[in-house]
Amino acid sequence: MDFDFTEEQEQLRDAVRKWVARSYAFERRRAIVKAGGFSREAWGEMAELGLMGLAIPEAHGGMGFGPVEAMVVMEELGRGIVVEPYAAVALVAAGVLARHAPEAVRQQWLPRIAAGEALVVLAHQEREARYMLRHVTATARQDGGQWRVSGAKSIVPVGDQADAYVVPARVSGQVDDARGIALLLVERGAAGVTTRGYPTQDGGRAAEVRFEEAPATLLVGPEDGHFALEEAVDVAIAAGCAEAVGAMEQLFAVTVDYLNTRKQFGVPIGTFQALRHRVADMKMQLELGRSMSYFATLKLGDDPAQRRRAVSQAKVQLGQSMRYVGQQAIQLHGGIGITDEYVAGHYFKRLTCLELSFGDTLHHLGEVSARMQDTAGVFA
Repeated sequence: MDFDFTEEQEQLRDAVRKWVARSYAFERRRAIVKAGGFSREAWGEMAELGLMGLAIPEAHGGMGFGPVEAMVVMEELGRGIVVEPYAAVALVAAGVLARHAPEAVRQQWLPRIAAGEALVVLAHQEREARYMLRHVTATARQDGGQWRVSGAKSIVPVGDQADAYVVPARVSGQVDDARGIALLLVERGAAGVTTRGYPTQDGGRAAEVRFEEAPATLLVGPEDGHFALEEAVDVAIAAGCAEAVGAMEQLFAVTVDYLNTRKQFGVPIGTFQALRHRVADMKMQLELGRSMSYFATLKLGDDPAQRRRAVSQAKVQLGQSMRYVGQQAIQLHGGIGITDEYVAGHYFKRLTCLELSFGDTLHHLGEVSARMQDTAGVFA
């Protein structure tokens, strides 16, 4: 199989890498985190690069690129531990609108997302769901031809600043039924919407969002809503895997540079054999994570059963890799690794949050196991 990137993909990677190095240095990131965890200015700069329209069809003002280009961008944003929720808006929510929304909704929102003028995010997490997408207690009902949504969603990316939300809400069935879940668009400024924003552990921003009979627009009906939600979350997982690869690669480079600079007994500590073995193990975990990130991205176009198993397999490996690389990097740095003034601890925090996002390692290990009924998985 050919894993070489095209010239166009390499140019895209180079453009994003240069922007991160030039315009998203560590000190600027620290300033953004202290200011609340989201910068409209940085968001506008990414839009000027064309990144917001990456996955949006050309007919709606985007570039019409696919999963591999998205993976390339996410790796480079991971290198800079960019706190702005690029994937949540440009890949996940925009993807739902592009693939499933009525044409009128697409025309209203997609060009604005591509231009960086509108933030639309997926608001799906509920307090008792425990990563189970079919657990939906938020409800939706029709009132004289108008859909209305009631319920609460947690850890919504930039939820107190987003312009609209893609909200899974139950139209029928029990709390844990896969059927009966619809996806609706709710604007933040609509009546009945309240938000409470807060910073996240990795420096980003999220919010608790409550809907009280908020007016909404139907995107996907209850017959296909759960499948569309699974698809959106799988895109988010693949994007997170790619971001983790970029973050691990940069953290690995920072760690190696430190080992070659820090001296003990008059020599760089990177010459100590025991530490070199640990660096070799970090590199191995990084490459295992990279290969599974590629695997998840390439499987996004497969049928839902194979796609879901592939992204869970990738999430298991990336979870193990992120934890190992992050912990070893902090250990090899010593006390400086956990200080706020030094970059290594910030990579570790981001990797930790990525490991817990959209299902932690243990959850996805269970998902992989549940999908291996016909084989032990050795040749699957």
